[in-house]
Amino acid sequence: QVQLVESGGGLVQPGGSLRLSCAASGSIRSIHYMAWYRQAPGKQREWVATITSGGATDYANSVKERFTISRDNARNTLYLQMSSLKPEDTAVYYCKMARVGPDAWGQGTEVTVSS
Repeated sequence: QVQLVESGGGLVQPGGSLRLSCAASGSIRSIHYMAWYRQAPGKQREWVATITSGGATDYANSVKERFTISRDNARNTLYLQMSSLKPEDTAVYYCKMARVGPDAWGQGTEVTVSS
């Protein structure tokens, strides 16, 4: 069993920054990659960014140059640094762990970008 707990969401003004965290615990091994997804009100969940076990990163075009995914293996924590936030970034953000066995998802953390 793997548990993922996101934190760091909140209300931020347009142009502001936030850093999301995803703390992993439990049976953490054989990880293929970790990722962030988001789901805006009334919309389907969409992929935001990925970091592989080798450290390669990839981003959705909508967040490229503004968001940075990273991880701290010693702390078993995944991060998403978000800057130049826009109202359209408003969503619940989820982290995902893809590994041998079922994917694991966190419960989400809400980000609201509004003045």
